[in-house]
Amino acid sequence: MGLLDELKQRILIADGAMGTLLYSHGVDRCFEELNLSNPDEIIHIHEAYIAAGADVIQTNTYGANYVKLARYGLQDEVPAINRAAVRLAKQAANGGAYVLGTIGGLRTLNKSVVPLDEVKRTFREQLFVLLAEGVDGVLLETYYDLEELETVLAIARKETDLPIIAHVSLHEVGVLQDGTPLADALSRLEALGADVVGLNCRLGPHYMIQSLEEVPLPNRAFLSAYPNASLPDYRDGRLVYETNAEYFEEAAKAFRDQGVRLIGGCCGTTPKHIEAMAKALADRTPVTEKTVKRRTASVSVQADRPAPTPLPELARTRRSVIVELDPPKKLGIDKFLAGAKALHDAGIDALTLADNSLATPRISNAAVATIVKERLGVRPLVHITCRDRNLIGLQSHLMGLHTLGITDVLAITGDPSKIGDFPGATSVYDLSSFDLIRLIRQFNEGLSYSGKPLGQKTNFSIGAAFNPNVRHLDKAVERMEKKIQCGAHYFLTQPVYSEEKIVQIYEATKHLATPIYIGIMPLVSARNAEFLHHEVPGITLSDEIRARMAACGSDPVQAAKEGIAIAKSLIDAAFDLFNGIYLITPFLRYDMTVELVRYIHEKEAAAKERKVVHG
Repeated sequence: MGLLDELKQRILIADGAMGTLLYSHGVDRCFEELNLSNPDEIIHIHEAYIAAGADVIQTNTYGANYVKLARYGLQDEVPAINRAAVRLAKQAANGGAYVLGTIGGLRTLNKSVVPLDEVKRTFREQLFVLLAEGVDGVLLETYYDLEELETVLAIARKETDLPIIAHVSLHEVGVLQDGTPLADALSRLEALGADVVGLNCRLGPHYMIQSLEEVPLPNRAFLSAYPNASLPDYRDGRLVYETNAEYFEEAAKAFRDQGVRLIGGCCGTTPKHIEAMAKALADRTPVTEKTVKRRTASVSVQADRPAPTPLPELARTRRSVIVELDPPKKLGIDKFLAGAKALHDAGIDALTLADNSLATPRISNAAVATIVKERLGVRPLVHITCRDRNLIGLQSHLMGLHTLGITDVLAITGDPSKIGDFPGATSVYDLSSFDLIRLIRQFNEGLSYSGKPLGQKTNFSIGAAFNPNVRHLDKAVERMEKKIQCGAHYFLTQPVYSEEKIVQIYEATKHLATPIYIGIMPLVSARNAEFLHHEVPGITLSDEIRARMAACGSDPVQAAKEGIAIAKSLIDAAFDLFNGIYLITPFLRYDMTVELVRYIHEKEAAAKERKVVHG
């Protein structure tokens, strides 16, 4: 009788954590490598779980893939480690337990760290070894990213007729991190050919049972659950799980009531936990009917705040000018406020505020955004980098901006900390700019990153960065298109210093309906020009412009005039091609950007007058 035949008739008990026991035995290195260097230890743990009552065990291969083994310099040992793992598990089982070949998920928060093509390649390499060694089934576990799990499940189903168990992992009760309800996710996995669908890791029994209360019994597949022992505590540099085994005895009965037919354990569980569950389910009788709870999340839209016309709408319907004015590097904002007021009086649509540009500490852009909004009536556009905040901090920051009534944001990666004033500081990068855009879009739907309802929908207008100063402009446009798919509403470009480049940008992007604000930053000196050209990522100056600035010598007045003249010629080139103009203020020289704002408005007024005259 095979695994699936047994599941039709009774509940099966699976094993618990491998890593937890190895960790408790003082092993603090690559667990999977022990398949080669200490096989007796692995066999002993398998045997302990079988003795505790496990009908199903899994190979010690959760992280035995190219990506994870490469961290230990073991990437060439993928076949050997996986082969050994299956042989050890089969030796321990000795025909008395089913052996599942385990493959763990690769993606966590930042999808771009492991592209989907690499996921596929890595998965196939591990899968083929496990199948060749004769496992009784395949266990896909700890997948937070549903896209990744659906991708590898499709590959596995095509390659084998063996039973496939597909497990997602949740941050929040009943919902995946992309907002997909658990019931919908498991239904999709069943449709892709999974024979058993369920949950493992992250949640203890309480929240995992609560999540399964919202899941109906599958049409064809069976439900499974491998809960953690508890939420972990962090003590003296170690993660500790404290739930006692007796608690799992009662939890096992509750899992059965939710229709679970394959039940094991994940992080923190031991043979004692498995023994307790086997004892509780001694009769092994599964349920065939269940009542499903329906949980509705209350999400409201803030109706008491009049929302300004979104910036992309402005750029679609008329000339729109936004200006960047960096928050000060030192305490005291009098000069900054004077500049913000002057720009507001000149008629800008929004004031953009960088987030510690060039990895240099400045006064919080959220703080100065709030001040200019409340004191001056200026519309702030706040830049948000992935560099300085982890996923928790980014979400807190977004909630704070929403609470302050700030709705315009620019999602960017952020310059790495090593180029700034504190090169020893760490760059976080939990998310890429693509992921951050997705996160903000999800906030607009009223959901946190983990899918938890926020109680309100935010109303962020999502800006994104576009760097056209590259050798292959088509590749940069492809990145734009990907950002649009992620949820970007409009783009701000890096400063452009070539009229020909502006025309090239137009030709390369004219098929896009998403507005683009062309970046223009006046130069202040020859030294400034050379620094930007040679040392600032994403900025390139033509030889002609560098020569024009060099001709000004050390005369600051003449250099500023030349810088403004160059900027005006760039504005002229962009004027009939792009409605959006993005002026970047150099060194708080707001007098220069004020002059350029006035130039744009005068040019616009003249164009309207000509249009009236010529009918």
